[in-house]
Amino acid sequence: MKVSEVQSSEIKNLGLLAKQVVEGFITGIHKSPFHGFSVEFSEHKLYNTGESTRHIDWKLFAKTEKLYIKKYEEETNLRCHIIIDNSASMHYPIVENQTVDRVNKVGFSAIAAAALMEILKRQRDAVGLSIYSDTYEYYAPEKGGERHRAMLLHQLSQLLVTPSKATTETYQYLHEISEKLHRRSFVFLFTDMLQTSKEEHLLFEALRHLKYNKHEVVLFHTYDGKTEFNFDFENTPQKFIDVETGEAINIHSENIQDKYKELVQNYFNELKDKCLQYKIDYVPVDIHQGYNEVLTAYIIGRKNNK
Repeated sequence: MKVSEVQSSEIKNLGLLAKQVVEGFITGIHKSPFHGFSVEFSEHKLYNTGESTRHIDWKLFAKTEKLYIKKYEEETNLRCHIIIDNSASMHYPIVENQTVDRVNKVGFSAIAAAALMEILKRQRDAVGLSIYSDTYEYYAPEKGGERHRAMLLHQLSQLLVTPSKATTETYQYLHEISEKLHRRSFVFLFTDMLQTSKEEHLLFEALRHLKYNKHEVVLFHTYDGKTEFNFDFENTPQKFIDVETGEAINIHSENIQDKYKELVQNYFNELKDKCLQYKIDYVPVDIHQGYNEVLTAYIIGRKNNK
């Protein structure tokens, strides 16, 4: 069964869905610059004379006629923390019967996070999770183990079925999360970068705080490319309502589409430049373009953090 055929009734089983997303991604690796990344996501090192033979991978020896030792958690462990913005704007667009290919922004983030967790499991990496809106809704520290992952998957699944009407000021909760990350971690942040405050410097100060203690930070700027970037609406008068503030405006979308796209592109460029300045990886992800970009960012980051 193709991933695109998974129906809405199955989307709640994030564990199964994550495996399907990851397997599809692995297949594509063979045609990409990441061909050298192990299909099984296992780690090996060459056997040196005198070392214990206990962890030699004999199956790999049969294929390569070379002795390799499996590297275990204490040697390969990467601590990862996933952060998800659960404010009202992340529940845009309104989608009835969400599927893996037809989701809102928070649904995309939940599925992408579950897929990241599947890869982290295969790599024996520890993973933690934070979810915030107008409160710090959930926090779990970085751990491994099936019970821990099951608990995180349950929290992610709730994002798919529980609407939010909350506003948020992302920077407030990034500071709180930063204070909890005491050991060097690989941090993934999913947010649409929409907040009521116009003081953008506060957000970037918070992102810089996340870089404290040498954390590596990836900002997944999550957006709906069709409407939030291209402003592709029917050519009729429309009433647009801010889902967080309730402000409304009546406009004819075609009259402002070009100017809107110009302003949004400038904003994206500004975010990219700011992240470059603060050494934060900026990855814009259109929810209609699939999950490969998110998983590729993990591979690049992991290679750079070995």
